[in-house]
Amino acid sequence: MIYSGSAISVTALENGLAELKFDLANESVNKFSAITVQELAAASEAIKANSSIKGVVVTSGKSVFIVGADITEFGPMFAGGEASVAEWTLKANSVFNAFEDLPVPTVVAINGIALGGGFEMCLACDYRVMSTAAKVGLPEVKLGLFPGFGGTVRLSRVIGIDNAAEWIAGGSEQRPDAALKVGAVDAVVTPELLRDAAIDLVKQAIAGKLDWKARRQEKLDPVKLNNLEQMMAFNTANAVIAGKAGPNYPAPKLALQAMQGHAGLGRDEAIKVESQFFAKAAVTPQANALIGLFMADQAVKKTSKAHTAKSAKDIKQAAVLGAGIMGGGIAYQSASKGTPIIMKDIRSEALDLGMGEATKLLSNQVAKGRLTADKMGKVLSSIRPTLNYGDFKEVDIVIEAVVENAKVKTAVLSEVEGLVTEDTILASNTSTISITSLAKGLKRPQNFVGMHFFNPVHMMPLVEVIRGEQSSDEAVAATVKLAQQMGKTPIVVNDCPGFLVNRVLFPYFGGFDMLVRDGADFQAIDKVMERFGWPMGPAYLLDVVGIDTGVHAAKVMADGFPDRMKPDYKSATEIMFENTRYGQKNGKGFYVYEQDKKGKPKKVVDPTTYELIAPVVGERKEFEADEIIARLMIPMVNEIARCLEEKIVASAAEADMALIMGIGFPPFRGGACRYVDQMGVANYVALCAKFAHLGKAYEAPKLLQDMAANNQKFFG
Repeated sequence: MIYSGSAISVTALENGLAELKFDLANESVNKFSAITVQELAAASEAIKANSSIKGVVVTSGKSVFIVGADITEFGPMFAGGEASVAEWTLKANSVFNAFEDLPVPTVVAINGIALGGGFEMCLACDYRVMSTAAKVGLPEVKLGLFPGFGGTVRLSRVIGIDNAAEWIAGGSEQRPDAALKVGAVDAVVTPELLRDAAIDLVKQAIAGKLDWKARRQEKLDPVKLNNLEQMMAFNTANAVIAGKAGPNYPAPKLALQAMQGHAGLGRDEAIKVESQFFAKAAVTPQANALIGLFMADQAVKKTSKAHTAKSAKDIKQAAVLGAGIMGGGIAYQSASKGTPIIMKDIRSEALDLGMGEATKLLSNQVAKGRLTADKMGKVLSSIRPTLNYGDFKEVDIVIEAVVENAKVKTAVLSEVEGLVTEDTILASNTSTISITSLAKGLKRPQNFVGMHFFNPVHMMPLVEVIRGEQSSDEAVAATVKLAQQMGKTPIVVNDCPGFLVNRVLFPYFGGFDMLVRDGADFQAIDKVMERFGWPMGPAYLLDVVGIDTGVHAAKVMADGFPDRMKPDYKSATEIMFENTRYGQKNGKGFYVYEQDKKGKPKKVVDPTTYELIAPVVGERKEFEADEIIARLMIPMVNEIARCLEEKIVASAAEADMALIMGIGFPPFRGGACRYVDQMGVANYVALCAKFAHLGKAYEAPKLLQDMAANNQKFFG
């Protein structure tokens, strides 16, 4: 043994070869933690000091290579400020440089995922051999960052400025064929041949058949383009990336500035430039929010795992009651992820519609090359459309997805309960109706929960699992398990009107209605909120959700929370509803909809909208963007705080993830709770006070007032 640590070992192989293996103790994956970086330094020193070593092969003892940096260490590290971050990255880079400068050739065997710092380690090697089962990439922009372990320097010299800019600014994982095509790796082989191929490459380098020193020198030198060529390459990249990233994601643009700044420099000076720009990205609020989101996502996964541990039930067969678009979407999602499902309806036309929806979604996958026709056939065959309950004794869980009407749902649930086994779970896909109320008509209410899918099912990652007053831990856990099997992120919430997501969304719509009442132009509101980061403004969102659906849900919210959600005026949204302007579903809402060249609905401004709403709106006036934002966001954020106070949702992390995944809350803001943290809780409470005259929805809840008084935050 040449070196042995908790993350890295170096052992001697035959003929002067050494194997540097990443195998982090007590972890399922390898990560670049502070300990791993320290051990890489020590391992490199041990190799350098051993004159018998003629070449090094770098491997992994895990099924992955290295998944990236240990993100849990970022918070305290970045809290020190820009200068501190730059100093830290320079120290880390000295370790990668020391490895790269070893006096012998190095070859890495990339057996699995090599992302972020993991791929930067690969770039520090002279040659890269990749398994057909592996993926590589630099996804740091998804955290509001960009590569800081020499990735922008080495990759731009290995695959050129254009390709490197695309890889780094896009943050996508790259498959073996794509990596080989641009020269990011030198060979691709099947998993069983990987180790031997890497060792053979080292032997060729030792034997002088490969000029490894010249290969290495390319990474140490400036980019091989003259000033004019560089300018053209960066101008093109900047134009493309600025358009894609937009104003709210600075990391891709900072990465390009770093690459442009160091293109004409040698490695050591270039890395200093990278470190400076990396530090600028690390201290942005966007990085704080996106790293926080990653941590919140991990917390949600951990919570889901804790729920599923409470269930011994194996979900082998599911069923959905109610076909159509929603039922077909649920059936598609279940079957495509490997859980067979029965789709039951009382009308054959509805079954045809449901199967048509599943077929359409699968055909799209085939057209995009993500699915074979054979696989499509197998998935479709695992969806069984039926007009009767013949096979329901086999079912482990039934998802009720009939019309959003309490009487209809109660009747259907009561009927199916008598036809399934005593331990079959019943779940209602309702967006507004109380689970506790629906359970009153059941003989086994402990087996009943809510399972709220968001539309379109195949695109929306969130599933709310709603615990009624009598729902058992087993029923909740089994439903969480099915949601995970379906590839969804389940968040468990307690029963209340609107549950979590709709309960906090409708105060936002209420803020919109009040602004329009007070003379704001709905188009101006949409534009401000889209600049804030929402994928669409509130008027457009109401059109997409369906104004009839929105009015129905708003009444449920008003009945449940009349002190703050029951308006004392007629709103523009109600006017749309009364004039059968339901939004995209019938072509007219706040906007009217035409088909674009791809056959998708395109919104167009309709002067008739202004004529219709004129009787219920005040004199037209312009509002400052900050006031528009405050008047929409305060009611939503306050309702999130109330949900935390009432234990409707268990944690701020789950609340933020639900908003991100359920209604498209701007990811770079990190969710409602992190939005308040970044503003400062005391500042937020003061903002509430400024608008408290608008009603109860704008009054800061006690939770936030107490946090402000005690200088507390939701996170950190």
